[in-house]
Amino acid sequence: MEYCSAVKNNDIVKFSDKYKDLEKLIMTSLLIFGHLPTTARVITELVPPEVAEGENVLFIVHNLTENVKSFAWFKGLKMEKQGIATYRRRKSLVTNGPMHSGRETIYRNGSLLLQKVSHNDTGFFTLQTYDRHEKILSTTSVYLHVHDFLWKCGRLATSSQPTIESVPPKVVELGDVLLLVHNPPENVVGFVWVKGMTESKNIVAARYISDRKTTMLGPAYSGRETLYSDGSLLLRSVTLNDSGLYTLEILRTDMTTEAAQVQLKVHTFLPLCCDPLSPPQLTIRPVPQYAAVGEVFLLQVHNLPEDSRSFSWYKSRRRAPVLKIVDYNRAKNSVSWEPEYRQRGMVYYNGSLMLQDVTEKDTGRYTLEVFNKDFKFKKASVEFYVKKSVTQPLIEMTDATVAGCRFVTFTCISPDTDVSIRWIFNNNTLYLTERVTLSPTKCGLRINPVKSEDAGEYQCEVSNQVSMKTSLPVSWP
Repeated sequence: MEYCSAVKNNDIVKFSDKYKDLEKLIMTSLLIFGHLPTTARVITELVPPEVAEGENVLFIVHNLTENVKSFAWFKGLKMEKQGIATYRRRKSLVTNGPMHSGRETIYRNGSLLLQKVSHNDTGFFTLQTYDRHEKILSTTSVYLHVHDFLWKCGRLATSSQPTIESVPPKVVELGDVLLLVHNPPENVVGFVWVKGMTESKNIVAARYISDRKTTMLGPAYSGRETLYSDGSLLLRSVTLNDSGLYTLEILRTDMTTEAAQVQLKVHTFLPLCCDPLSPPQLTIRPVPQYAAVGEVFLLQVHNLPEDSRSFSWYKSRRRAPVLKIVDYNRAKNSVSWEPEYRQRGMVYYNGSLMLQDVTEKDTGRYTLEVFNKDFKFKKASVEFYVKKSVTQPLIEMTDATVAGCRFVTFTCISPDTDVSIRWIFNNNTLYLTERVTLSPTKCGLRINPVKSEDAGEYQCEVSNQVSMKTSLPVSWP
């Protein structure tokens, strides 16, 4: 691979023999995600799990039993003429194969050391074990991806996991909806979207972002989906058949997977104008939609029925029990607060609820239940979000030369998650080119090759829905 070569345009392709490596990678991820056996078997592990060009990587083997009398390592999944080395344990005899490059060392416990990796080493490595009669006992494959370099930024392992938001939260037939990914990890090999059960026949689309930057269309693709480089999926002109569970599998370079799910419900469009006798719908509008920690927010109620005798507010959060906030009896004008909300809440005759000094724990779904004189009730819900103000980021710069090509990497370091990042060059928005690229979450900026025209001051701006901070400038050269 030439470091100074231009980046090719994105392609959209059907599943074909040309892209079998990606198809195999997807199938492997599906196996990892939902079909791992519980019994002990031969497992290979990459140490370190992610490797850049010029580094060493060790394929560690686990659960190699005593009845294994010999084993062989191969490059790829088809093992004919792809042998790296064979090891006979009884005699500690190593026989090198046609794919041995002089950089490989094979050990008695089955492990393989590969030194000074290059992009040509990217692909599957297969370990096959044999008994004393040369009968195959097991075949295990692991995928190695060699990076130009590894981004040192992005979501920390201890921070929030990926989530998916439906935008808009409610969609009617023939409308468009974006399944927006929040908080993805860095160093991603690709994304796989699956509708329904995690099976190959349900793959909608997959994107291999590390090298080819291609989008592959799966059996469940309808022609109305667009998969973006951050993993988000756009569905156009939705129908009732599009309702259901959608799963995003994120494939990392160490062949581990992370998954996030979203339940999409497509509603039938029923214009209110066509039924003049229908009463106005009970709705709630959060003001504002997003609040900063310490602020005040109002859940503004519209169209509370005139015959309402009482109402109650509840709060729920994923994987947490439903909590009551307040009961209000309109007939007696009496209020009963839960202790947690008594000092900072206010409820109004029209059903609206106000909370002061909000914290991130106040994020969640708020539900209003309204009862009339016949004890029939109506219900409405709304999502509300509380965000912390972001802290000022800082920039770390790395200037390096590889294979005679000089490049520079800027890393925007911020402890905040689920933020937007904008890069600034000489007080103006930085525009991307074939040489100027960003990491998947935009926390890393790379200029390859770097030229004299790139000299100047660089800053990164971090923002969420309630605040924004900009780093101090860093100059290059």
